[in-house]
Amino acid sequence: MKIFIAVLVLVLAGCSSSPAKLQGKSNWYQVGYKDAIRGNDERSFTTLSSLNATQESSYEAGYADGLEQYCNPDRAYQIGLNGQGYQGTCDHTKSGQKFRLEWQRGWRDYNQ
Repeated sequence: MKIFIAVLVLVLAGCSSSPAKLQGKSNWYQVGYKDAIRGNDERSFTTLSSLNATQESSYEAGYADGLEQYCNPDRAYQIGLNGQGYQGTCDHTKSGQKFRLEWQRGWRDYNQ
């Protein structure tokens, strides 16, 4: 079962948007939301500029909304239990410490 989950995580990671696919996107809110809900770090202004993102504020708003959803400590245990890594994306949020503890608990159970 762990092998199946590991393969699933790798497949989903491969589905993340490549920079070439993002150039010319018009819905930067959705791009930001998807980055955050996947637990990815926010893209820098330089990266967004290189992708011809004309709506950085839309990206930032989407990222903030996605981060609010992702950083829910009630979901953190399941994220860890599914074998999904954590990059510290929520550490600076109000519930960041609780999120990390719950994720670690799930990660520990995943690895047993």
